[in-house]
Amino acid sequence: MQTALTYGFYAAIAAVFIILVFGIVNLARQDANQASRSNQLMRLRVIMQFVAVMILVAIGFVSGAIKF
Repeated sequence: MQTALTYGFYAAIAAVFIILVFGIVNLARQDANQASRSNQLMRLRVIMQFVAVMILVAIGFVSGAIKF
């Protein structure tokens, strides 16, 4: 279980990085939809960061590092 969560965490971090790169590339564009696309990419990045943090917390629970 911990291994699967670790792979999921790395995938989430990679997704955050890819979305961040798309956002930076989008800043260089000058079309009419640039602002809207930038906003959507920022929302998607924040959601993926939340997913990555939740997976990290799940890894902490599974490994026993976080206890109630």
